[in-house]
Amino acid sequence: MSAACPPHPPNSQSESVQRLKSLLRKSLRIIINDGRVFVGTFVGTDKQLNVLLVNADEYRIGGEQLYVNSDARFVGQVMIPWRLVVKVEAPSEGGSGRQREVDGDDEYL
Repeated sequence: MSAACPPHPPNSQSESVQRLKSLLRKSLRIIINDGRVFVGTFVGTDKQLNVLLVNADEYRIGGEQLYVNSDARFVGQVMIPWRLVVKVEAPSEGGSGRQREVDGDDEYL
C-alpha cells in the first residue's frame, strides 16, 4: 500500500523555492564556519542544498575585519556544503545598499 502525495496545482511552488529562485544570478556573500568568505554569483543548489557560486572570490578574514586589508583569491566556480554555511547575504531588492541576510530558514533586512 503506497501513500499518495496530496495533489498540487501544476505551477505552484512553495514560498521557500520562490525566494531561492529570486536569488538566482544575484551576487551572494557566504560566510562559512572556518572564517572564510566567498563572494560570487549564485547559480543553484543540489538536493543537499550545497550552494554553487560562479565567478567567486575567496577571502580569509580573522576577527571583525571584513574586506579590510584582505587579499581576495579568485576561485572561479565553487560548491559550498550547506553544513558549513554560517551566513548568506544578498543585496536587498530596494537598492538601498542594505544587505538581506539569510540565516538558516530566516531572512532579515
